[in-house]
Amino acid sequence: MANEAPPEKKTVRVSIFNQSYSLVTTGKESDVEDLAHRVDELMNNIARGTNADASRIAVLACMHLADELRSAESKHRSLSKLLEESLTD
Repeated sequence: MANEAPPEKKTVRVSIFNQSYSLVTTGKESDVEDLAHRVDELMNNIARGTNADASRIAVLACMHLADELRSAESKHRSLSKLLEESLTD
């Protein structure tokens, strides 16, 4: 078996909530940029509805994203179970 080179690491500069970040990825740079844009929009939307500081806004954004993840995981489990049941019938 041939040794594969480790994935190339690339640095991507993004702006989230008026702060600049250098993020390292082995994936597509556009994926990191899209995620950063989504987080930036979410934080700015939250900020419009509150007088909270940046740390609290970040925590609220994390809670929102964690809730979305939990919902997606639940849907995934349900779909996996349905698929498994349909394959055993």
